[in-house]
Amino acid sequence: MGSGHHNEAIYTCRMLDVTRLRVLVAVARYGSVTAAAHALNYAQPSVSHHIARLEAETGARLTQRAGRGIRLTDAGRLLAERAEEIIGRLDAAENELAAHIGLRGGRIRLAAFPSALGTIVPAAAARLEAEHPGMDLTLAEAEPPEALRMLRAGYVDVALVFRHAQGEAFAAPTADPEGGGARAKLLLDDPIYLVTQACASSTAGQAAVPAEPAEPDLAAFADRRWIAGCERCRSYLLWQCEAAGFTPKVAFTTDDFVAVQALVAAGLGVTTLPGLALRAARHPAIQATPLPGAFRQVFAMTYGEPPDPPAVARLLEVLTLTVGTEPEAAKREKITTG
Repeated sequence: MGSGHHNEAIYTCRMLDVTRLRVLVAVARYGSVTAAAHALNYAQPSVSHHIARLEAETGARLTQRAGRGIRLTDAGRLLAERAEEIIGRLDAAENELAAHIGLRGGRIRLAAFPSALGTIVPAAAARLEAEHPGMDLTLAEAEPPEALRMLRAGYVDVALVFRHAQGEAFAAPTADPEGGGARAKLLLDDPIYLVTQACASSTAGQAAVPAEPAEPDLAAFADRRWIAGCERCRSYLLWQCEAAGFTPKVAFTTDDFVAVQALVAAGLGVTTLPGLALRAARHPAIQATPLPGAFRQVFAMTYGEPPDPPAVARLLEVLTLTVGTEPEAAKREKITTG
């Protein structure tokens, strides 16, 4: 009997207090005890007390002095990262339970990359709003790595992500490639276009006359200046050019597809862009020609075992319906002619 109580006491001591974990996450996020206290609406001594108690509970030094403030130790950063995931999942569970028992009328949170936010997401959101006026839909802009991190941490319920493909060299994932418990639903194949300056006879009020061959050869642009995304985002463009036998001369770097098109229209370089980016915003003085076999696949990612909560399941259905309402041929015609 006494042994059982002893084991229970040891187990209890090792339990981490969620409130203190929230305080640690706030210190990590805002960089100081003072800022964390302000964000949490706590008194500064209360934050310090929670950190001290958390150190006592874990037996690890989580913070250290840095000038007039403090910074997290390696152990502190590790625990803060894990705590952020734990708290996110707890919040998500609370939200799902609240929706299930009717306390909240279908709250759903979606993260998506910019060109999806400029095309399929508004159409899907409008459809949801028309069907369920009381549904609480919140949107966040995030590139795929950040969107997946938000999904795993429980900050969003659905994450729209993409992966590039070339011909048959891509296998659609059916589960989280990192083993994190996320599931993927393929929404569409988004073709990649070579984007060049439109021919001089085109005007803002007229469709551009195609100046490039139906199947452009990237090698023909080996001596041109190229416009690429950030270091993390340009890998697919570099791969395409290397497959064509050259290394592109990257003269401009930006992830803003509106700025990219403006640079191309000004004759300052050429680039490649996905169809969604061209549908979201189209400069009248560019020419877009599809690259054979080049595309990216767009997925809706959810977390945890099926079935999804009703609101999430309906959002996935609406996203699927939205991308399927316009024939692919019509989309290509709209992109290539402007």
